[in-house]
Amino acid sequence: MATVYDDLKGKNVLITGGASGIGLAVAKAFAANDATIIIVDRNGEKLESAGAEIQGTVHGLAFDLSEVDRLSELLADAKASAGDIDVLVNCAGVNLKKPAVAVSNQEYDDVIKINQTAVFALTREVGKVMTSRHEGSVIMISSMASQYGIPEVVAYTASKSAIEGMTRALAVEWSPLGVRVNCIAPGFIVTPMSSRALDSDPERKRKVLSRTPMGKLGEPSDVANAALFLASTQSRYITGVVLPVDGGNSIGF
Repeated sequence: MATVYDDLKGKNVLITGGASGIGLAVAKAFAANDATIIIVDRNGEKLESAGAEIQGTVHGLAFDLSEVDRLSELLADAKASAGDIDVLVNCAGVNLKKPAVAVSNQEYDDVIKINQTAVFALTREVGKVMTSRHEGSVIMISSMASQYGIPEVVAYTASKSAIEGMTRALAVEWSPLGVRVNCIAPGFIVTPMSSRALDSDPERKRKVLSRTPMGKLGEPSDVANAALFLASTQSRYITGVVLPVDGGNSIGF
């Protein structure tokens, strides 16, 4: 992939969940544009493997984002590795497929803690530095689950709906201070997680494709390319948006 966004060269980009799936694709895309990459994942082996795949300057930090009270340690390690964060991409997330009436309070809280609370806490801490410097870009990752109802993913849906609201609230508060906050809502993207879910449920896969006007699943690189645009100065007058990258799924019939 050729360098497209010259303004991203040398920028420090922190990507949570950056060792696999969409997060890894995002990391590769920024690295291809000569940014310095910091990927965060709780799995050290996946971090090592991802680091070998990414062409460029990459630092892997093993950290469990559910430990929200230790996020200052993560950011201290990130700063020691690369310096202040210029771009934050919140890719890490967990899902739980289960009928709503069977979801326990603990299971619900576990999803909310990773997908919502940890995202806010990390973004808040990075935002302190970005707003003091009057420069930076934050990119959230939402989901089609926030665009319409999907059965048996109530905790995930609630968390991603909150992310979209958080995007707008932070954009209003931080954009006057030079920090843009935007969100990508991926449709059904080919990842190991989605493949397992859809391949084991042919009717669900048929339904997904039937309401996607482009008639196919997306690739992780489609989301990564949107993240590059939203982080670059080419989107300098864009803030607080939720951008579906979904082949039309959110408007499909």
